[in-house]
Amino acid sequence: MMKLRRKILIKIMVYLLVSLSVMLTAGFIYEWAGSRQDEKTFVPVGKLYEVNGRNMHLYTGGRGDTTVVLSSGWGTANPYVDFYPLYKGLESSVKYAVYDRFGYGFSDATSSKRDIDTIVAEIHELLTVSGQKPPYVFVGHSLGSLETIRYAQKYPDEVKGIVLVEGGSPEYYASRKPLTLIPLIQGFLVKSGVVRVLYHFNGFAEGIADQRNGLRLLPEDLKELDRVSTLMKTGNRNMIDEMRLSRDNAETILAGGKPLPVPITVLTADYFGHLSNDKAWKEYEAQLPSWSNSGKQIIEPGTSHYLHHYRPDTVVKEILLLSVQ
Repeated sequence: MMKLRRKILIKIMVYLLVSLSVMLTAGFIYEWAGSRQDEKTFVPVGKLYEVNGRNMHLYTGGRGDTTVVLSSGWGTANPYVDFYPLYKGLESSVKYAVYDRFGYGFSDATSSKRDIDTIVAEIHELLTVSGQKPPYVFVGHSLGSLETIRYAQKYPDEVKGIVLVEGGSPEYYASRKPLTLIPLIQGFLVKSGVVRVLYHFNGFAEGIADQRNGLRLLPEDLKELDRVSTLMKTGNRNMIDEMRLSRDNAETILAGGKPLPVPITVLTADYFGHLSNDKAWKEYEAQLPSWSNSGKQIIEPGTSHYLHHYRPDTVVKEILLLSVQ
């Protein structure tokens, strides 16, 4: 009887493994075929510039004497899509430039290490070769705060001010173990076709964008571009390396010293009244203005981590206050 049960159990396990292998193979093929189709419509909206032998994407617009440089957070597949609520509000008053780091948006992937000084040097080169002129007001979201602060450390004469939109402090990232498992899981779910299948279910796109206000402020064409970008860019090697080096990058910035001789405005989400649930984030956000000789914090009610998708008017107002000084 025991031998019979063992044989049945082995058969069940073999059946499950074979079924799983078939499903995964079908998923990878489905994703491969879908990505080939997506590539046909994935056309840069701005311009590509050669930086260190690879192409970086920059989308620009607006008018004025100051250029607002928009720095996206980690894992934000397409910065051009993500910052739509901001540059639409800025274009009548200032120039703006939305850049895609390597591995993001319409930029290539790169084999260069994702340490903070390499990233900042690439941004500086991109702004230079594309003909942008300082002074710049940098706007950094989430992990993008590190490159904005480091840019001001490396090129202080070019930076007029910084607005951090739910930007983490160097002290915060230096105290956290990098969550490298997250991009690995994300990458597997995309490459195996799981995410592409889930996009066919009503509410999935809005659900994974719950911290971006369910994409309510985006027009339909940008929602579609967000879907394609998510499928094409999520969990790539540059994103993984960025996360892996986040603590080291924060420590590099800490060693660079503070305060900076430029004004910094820190915009913090109240997470719909639940900011206190993350004590560490709340405390480090309160300390973040100390990175400037003239820093301030604003806690914005009724918002989540992608604060600019809930209160773009507030963010635009604070950007313009620094731009016209």
